Amino acid sequence: MANSTMTADLPPLPAYTVKPLPDLLPFISDFWLSIIAPHIAYWVVSLFFHVIDVYDLFPQYRLHTPVEITQRNLASRYEVARDVILEQILQLVVVATLNLTESRQMTGMEDYDVAVWATRIRLAQRSLPKLLGLLGLNAFAISKNMAASHPLIAGALAGGHYPFLTTPLDGNAGTYVPAFATWELLLAKLIYWGVIPGIKLMAGIVFLDTWQYMWHRAMHVNKWMYTKWHARHHRLYVPYAYGALYNHPVEGFILDTAGAGLAYKVSFMSPRMGLWFFVGSMMKTVDDHCGYKLPWDPLQHITGNNAAYHDIHHQSWGIKYNFSQPFFTFWDRFLNTKYLGETELKYERNRKLAEAKEVAIATKAE
Repeated sequence: MANSTMTADLPPLPAYTVKPLPDLLPFISDFWLSIIAPHIAYWVVSLFFHVIDVYDLFPQYRLHTPVEITQRNLASRYEVARDVILEQILQLVVVATLNLTESRQMTGMEDYDVAVWATRIRLAQRSLPKLLGLLGLNAFAISKNMAASHPLIAGALAGGHYPFLTTPLDGNAGTYVPAFATWELLLAKLIYWGVIPGIKLMAGIVFLDTWQYMWHRAMHVNKWMYTKWHARHHRLYVPYAYGALYNHPVEGFILDTAGAGLAYKVSFMSPRMGLWFFVGSMMKTVDDHCGYKLPWDPLQHITGNNAAYHDIHHQSWGIKYNFSQPFFTFWDRFLNTKYLGETELKYERNRKLAEAKEVAIATKAE
């Protein structure tokens, strides 16, 4: 419980009682949901693109032809699915272990925390008279002139002085205490519910992008790491959705499992926020390998790092470029590894070579 004021002239902070946050879904605990939800998302999105691929529903948006998948890839669909499932089993174990280090997320302090931010906003207003004084303005005189027409603005200019804002204390009509202005509470809620989670999310994204870029590039520069680990992923010259996690187990752990787990930890996300972060990251990496440039796919328009961007990295002529994954491309731009060459003729050449190989195989079989 808490019910105290920071100073006598500030609105009192509300009392609170904490309790465990209810599970997001009534039929499964958040503990297990956070473990399985990213993988459910992986296969739901993958199967969506698999159906499109198998039935060739949108050929005009394909990055590669069906013949290219058959002729250019060095791993069968069975091998890809098998290795992906093995990696996901490893991820299940790691995420379960990670969850055991987290305490149960609690709720009940939200109004108190918002009030704390509103108090900080009120205290920050006390610097306005001095700041305006540096500009040669008399904040108190301006405030006095505006008091009748714009009392809230006048109160802010006077250093957060709102004598007309009061509220009964604990429902006792005879005892009044200072109250927050509506705008102070709205701004505090925006900070608490929007700005702070947004900063944490962006911190997680930047960390994950940085982690994956550096390790991914290292696995191309270091021949031993490429041969032993990363070469397996590049057996897919023509990526398709459920091949997103087709990796050597060591690479899968370092690049994906450890990267996402550390991004969650260093950004101080709540367990509930981490759930959405893991699901979103999984959906994004699947979409980046889907093999389609769909104009109505929202995941391909959030940033420039999408299926068309990453597909270049899987081609023999683009393998030293476009290392960024899974969200933004800033490291490729800053470190000059973004592919800037022409691609249309190269893709057309690959299609013709795959078709010629298919014809040669068919002719030989006859």
